[in-house]
Amino acid sequence: MLAVYADHFDATDPLAGLATGERPDPVEREGWTTVTVRATSLNHHDLWSLRGVGLRAEQLPMILGTDAAGVTDDGREVVLHGVIGADGHGVGPDETRTLLSEKYPGTFAERVSVPTHNLVDKPAALSFEEAACLPTAWLTAYRMLFRSAELTPGQSVLVQGAGGGLATAAIALGAAAGLEVIVTSRSETKRSAALALGASHALEPGARVPHRVDAVLETVGAATWSHSVRSVRPGGIIAVAGATSGDPSPAELTRIFFNEITVRGTTMGTRDELVSLLAFLVQADVRPTIDGTFPIGQAQDAFARLASGAQVGKIVLV
Repeated sequence: MLAVYADHFDATDPLAGLATGERPDPVEREGWTTVTVRATSLNHHDLWSLRGVGLRAEQLPMILGTDAAGVTDDGREVVLHGVIGADGHGVGPDETRTLLSEKYPGTFAERVSVPTHNLVDKPAALSFEEAACLPTAWLTAYRMLFRSAELTPGQSVLVQGAGGGLATAAIALGAAAGLEVIVTSRSETKRSAALALGASHALEPGARVPHRVDAVLETVGAATWSHSVRSVRPGGIIAVAGATSGDPSPAELTRIFFNEITVRGTTMGTRDELVSLLAFLVQADVRPTIDGTFPIGQAQDAFARLASGAQVGKIVLV
């Protein structure tokens, strides 16, 4: 089958290790189901994998990808929950939690196998391309907003960064849920796009927010951490799901304890939360923003777009 995989690692030029070619079909195993992939989407996790983060050289070649929507052999249209080992289904209770493409082959292939419990029915209202955007970035944004930050209608949230898949998801979900969403971005184009998605304010990085917010969604790290700590109200929450610019130094601990700020880490979400997210999107008539769609044979171009940081929304492979 045709697949996109990590051939070798390169910390400075991750795309150098990206390859597209024939790989073996998935191995059948008890409690797992093989899905014919109709669409899949890129995440920064894939770039980190090409740098050698979370993978060992002896695991290569490794098919990349954590997100997918497709069809089972009996015709069921499904969305894949990409976390393996979180609940023991298909792997046993003692297996450490991983994402697809970390231990088991990922979704950038014509076919992928996952524990049968990881399959969720795709709503008819969502296209395969839209559904493929959801299991990582959108699910993480959903969990950050409504589980980690515990936000409710009428409250306010600051989203650091406005263009990526998680940020656009947080803006659209937050606006649909009745939140006041404030975003930051260096790009005027991305700030305008954020306002079009429902953000109330779009600011340059580090700019003073109109008022201290109830929560901050933080995925940038060092470049925005100080601004996040200063922008959240006393007793507020900072939900952290990444640090693309590195770990912050200093950590602003004095301000955190003095203002009783809660910092919560978030990784992906549960299968049940994915089911809830799908229902939310259908009920609220919200759809993912897709920056571009590429055939699997043009994966190099899709990855180059992701690496450039110019995208607004998700990048999809079909």
